[in-house]
Amino acid sequence: MPFVVFRDPERHHLEISATGTLSLDDFAGKWLVVYFYPKDDTPGCTIQGQSFTATKADFDEAGISVVGVSQDDVDSHKSFCDKFSVTIDLLADTNAELLKACGVGQSEYKGTMYWDRTSFVIDPSGVLRKVYQKVNPQGHERTLLEDIKQLKAD
Repeated sequence: MPFVVFRDPERHHLEISATGTLSLDDFAGKWLVVYFYPKDDTPGCTIQGQSFTATKADFDEAGISVVGVSQDDVDSHKSFCDKFSVTIDLLADTNAELLKACGVGQSEYKGTMYWDRTSFVIDPSGVLRKVYQKVNPQGHERTLLEDIKQLKAD
């Protein structure tokens, strides 16, 4: 599975504006949603960031951490969060190392290549349990909550 690269804590500490850096080890013992998105301050990414923010209490109550990742830098993330009141952690993968290592695809839009909206669900043991590719940002957070609830029951 492509997410195994997160197990290398020396290679994949990503910058986050508020708290320094994060790696998979920071989420040990918790369910984790890592969602990759194309670009800060674009319509679909704004919908997704605001939707995760609006349901943050539901994720917290369920014991699920959520982090977003894009190739934007920390300053862009801060501006995006401030502008749209996004309160979830956004990680900066400016060199696209993690995006590439996780096998996130790219699609062309109006002559520019963008990273595909992709989500990964990782269980408390660090095992990749589910991948969502080419995600529709409308309602995806609810799908994740329901699917993880089912995964916990299995």
